Amino acid sequence: MILITGGAGFIGGNFVLDWLKVPGNEGIINLDKLTYAGNLATLGSLRDDPRHIFVHGDIGDKELVSNLLKQYQPRAIINFAAESHVDRSIHGPGEFIQTNIVGTFNLLECAREYWDGLKGSEKSQFRFHHVSTDEVYGSLSATDPAFSETNPYEPNSPYSASKAASDHLVRAWFHTYGLPVVTTNCSNNYGPYHFPEKLIPLVILNAINGKPLPIYGDGQQIRDWLYVGDHCTAIREVLAKGVLGETYNIGGWNEKANLEVVKTICKILDELKPRNDGKSYAEQITFVKDRPGHDRRYAIDASKIERELGWRPAETFDSGIRKTVQWYLDNPKWIEGVVSGSYRDWLQKQYN
Repeated sequence: MILITGGAGFIGGNFVLDWLKVPGNEGIINLDKLTYAGNLATLGSLRDDPRHIFVHGDIGDKELVSNLLKQYQPRAIINFAAESHVDRSIHGPGEFIQTNIVGTFNLLECAREYWDGLKGSEKSQFRFHHVSTDEVYGSLSATDPAFSETNPYEPNSPYSASKAASDHLVRAWFHTYGLPVVTTNCSNNYGPYHFPEKLIPLVILNAINGKPLPIYGDGQQIRDWLYVGDHCTAIREVLAKGVLGETYNIGGWNEKANLEVVKTICKILDELKPRNDGKSYAEQITFVKDRPGHDRRYAIDASKIERELGWRPAETFDSGIRKTVQWYLDNPKWIEGVVSGSYRDWLQKQYN
């Protein structure tokens, strides 16, 4: 078995579905706190699958984590569990400190105790895979080279600072205790099952519901966009072949300004689900006040993982974003279950 934390969230949920599609893969113990972004409906197809064991709980609960490790004896832990929304971290950083820093510390300590008790091949083959973000590296100018694994950490938001701290803990547990870890830092993910507070799902849903499409500032903030399915394949490669103690950047080689992303979504929707009045969805674009400390550009240099492990994304941005828009059009029941009253309250607070 392998233990997945945060496996009911966006990236974790996609990974669980992707992993269990492959015949012969081990079963999964899926530990998730089910915060607002955790959604068991994402895993509905696994309801009767004995290979998927869901446990409702917190990575900060040492007794629970230790008992799961003793009971199921996993050969790997993949840590997706994290508070991940920058805007939410600005309004309430405390939860980010608790989950991303204290929670990771607790998970590392439980893993170390468990690993210390293993023998022979079980000990040598065990892995702790920590999933992180490119935001730990800070912000780039238009002419700066993309982030490599040797870039200094310069986090600019409570979210990225908490993830940077968790990365440092993972590194320290490798160098101090020898815990067999690997870390991956990914760029902006998009794709199916994405909670609609993030840019791409928010724009798709607002567009088809006739609502404004909010763009921070001038919309020229640049991100490297990574299709979530590609991220899942990269994690599998790092888990299988990554060098212990190493960090691997995972990116999509797709630098796009936010405004360009939104206009692309509008163009696809104009084709797939035209407005009744015949006008373009782009007319719903609305510019709103920029958020505090908004990083201008992120870009990932993913050449190390390609050079050393042979991984490269399969999707271009054009192919990935079209698949994503079509998925949201095809899955209204999943969307209806997510768009709750608390979600609407959050949108009103954030975008005024």
